Amino acid sequence: MLRTARNLIRLFIIGRTLARHEALFLLDVHTVGRFVAALARLTARTDDSVAGLRPGQRLALALTALGPTFIKMGQALSTRPDLLGPATTDDLSQLQDRLPPFSYEDTKRIITEDFGRPPDQMFQSIEEEPVAAASIAQVHFAVTADGSDVAVKVLRPGVRDAFSRDVDLLYWLAETMERTQPKLRRLRPIEAVKTFEESVRIEMDLRFEAAAAEELSENFLDEPRFQIPAIDWPRTSDRVLTLERVSGARVKKPEDLFARGLDPVDIVRTSAEVFFRMVFHHGFFHAD
Repeated sequence: MLRTARNLIRLFIIGRTLARHEALFLLDVHTVGRFVAALARLTARTDDSVAGLRPGQRLALALTALGPTFIKMGQALSTRPDLLGPATTDDLSQLQDRLPPFSYEDTKRIITEDFGRPPDQMFQSIEEEPVAAASIAQVHFAVTADGSDVAVKVLRPGVRDAFSRDVDLLYWLAETMERTQPKLRRLRPIEAVKTFEESVRIEMDLRFEAAAAEELSENFLDEPRFQIPAIDWPRTSDRVLTLERVSGARVKKPEDLFARGLDPVDIVRTSAEVFFRMVFHHGFFHAD
């Protein structure tokens, strides 16, 4: 009963967020969801900023507002047109994995807890302002004691607890769906939640990312056109990933590529060759 009450309260909060973004259609597949949607419509006012947006765009905004777990869930749903339809999943595929940055005090605390010493004792310098902030982690540029430029990726504080809470809700909804909606069992909701949970939990242990990067690098030691940033293992933990900082240019800006003496056609050709080698030769590839 306690679990049911806790999840109903959380579901109602989610329902209000979906209602503000006119995205309550996400709850229509579930009896409990339809009940929560009806309550949410009575208690939440629509945000004027969603006027004129497509359903998928409104849903993407709502999932972003709900935080990291739901951003990841939206990205997973973007591969399931059988659930939401191709138009909505196409909009969700554009879902940006970005959130406001967390404070440098949190970054400092996490590094200190994981390594037993503060950042100023681990790095010659570290930029307090992050260069990027995503749903799971954010990145700070730094310089090591030997003068090497590195990027330091730090797990967002509290993200694991928040994910555990939200994934319990997803399991509860999936279990209720399978029990009360036999026609939806073909979608295997519990198995879908389990797959989602496993993939995100791996992503929240930065040592897996470090190990994968190192394996990719070893696979391409004979390919000078393809570089994987080196991992700084002494400054890497489950919540902190330190790796070589590599400068570059965005492929979306051809003028920057030409300024560096690079040929966009050659870049595309090399990228294709590298990816096909990952998939068909190594069987180990970078999914992003």
